[in-house]
Amino acid sequence: MKKLPALLLLIMIFAVLGVAGCRDDGSSAAAKSSNSAQGRILLATTTSTYDSGLLNYLLPSFEKLHGVDVQVVSLGTGQALEVGKNGDVDLVLVHAREAELAMVHQGHYVDRHDIMYNDFIVAGPDSDPAGLRQLTDIEEVFAAIAGQQVPFISRGDESGTHVKEKALWQKAGISPRGDWYVDTGAGMGDTLRMADEMEGYILTDRATFLSMQDRLELAIVFEGAEELLNQYGVMAVNPDNYSGINYQGAMQLIEYLISEDGQKMISKFKPYGETLFFPNAQ
Repeated sequence: MKKLPALLLLIMIFAVLGVAGCRDDGSSAAAKSSNSAQGRILLATTTSTYDSGLLNYLLPSFEKLHGVDVQVVSLGTGQALEVGKNGDVDLVLVHAREAELAMVHQGHYVDRHDIMYNDFIVAGPDSDPAGLRQLTDIEEVFAAIAGQQVPFISRGDESGTHVKEKALWQKAGISPRGDWYVDTGAGMGDTLRMADEMEGYILTDRATFLSMQDRLELAIVFEGAEELLNQYGVMAVNPDNYSGINYQGAMQLIEYLISEDGQKMISKFKPYGETLFFPNAQ
């Protein structure tokens, strides 16, 4: 399994687009990605599944079993969905269920499956100046942050985490704005580091937080609310849209992830002493 940097992927796409003559009949998308190359599967995924080490743990056995090379593009969920929609990868593993189902309905993806879940948490300074540890409701948490205008650091990148954050602000009836609300437009790791430096609060997936916890002064200050469930799904790019998609390889990987063996491996992934992802394939 090899991580393919997002910038390199874009360079590859634009380079082949120039050769393909920018045709708009779908054949250029197949040419630009060459996803059907034997022995290679392109997977776009959210940063949490890569940065947590889950894919480094899961994919080698699959690659050995099928004799393939899985190249991983680690992006925010919104970007990953667009990359797949454009036919530049073979499948996606992301966490924005409503957006995923909408794109299946629109015909961009097929064969979607729930695969696993974990949860979001609210992290912040251990001193917890907004008193979030004393609260029991997620709406109260966001209302307290906005009411006291303590720093809140947002990814602001249309990732699955950012989509969840916006939904929670909306649920609390708040439109966050002001100097206290910082929009990074960056990935989860960089945003966590900025929250740490600014002694601010942040919504983050638990897996990424635990993977960085030893390098941060942040602490978990709120967790466990039903609204913080974080469901992951996997789905293949619709092969009817792009002739170059490696649909067979995509389905092999999907079937592996939802299989009994794949689900057991997910449940056993405990690099920090606790389960990071809970299998629930459907």
